[in-house]
Amino acid sequence: MGDNIVVVALECTGCNGKNRYHIRKNKKVQRDKLEIKKYCKFCNKHLIHKETK
Repeated sequence: MGDNIVVVALECTGCNGKNRYHIRKNKKVQRDKLEIKKYCKFCNKHLIHKETK
C-alpha cells in the first residue's frame, strides 16, 4: 500500500464496540474520522460505525 493509505478499524456505536470492520482509507482525501452506516450482527440492525484510533 502507498504511504497515504492506512487500514482503520470501525466500531459499532450501538453495542459499545463489539463489532468491528476494517477498511482502507486514503489520508489525503479523507482527513476526518470515518462514520459509515453498516450492519452489526450483534444488534441485528444497520447502525453507524465510527473510526477508532
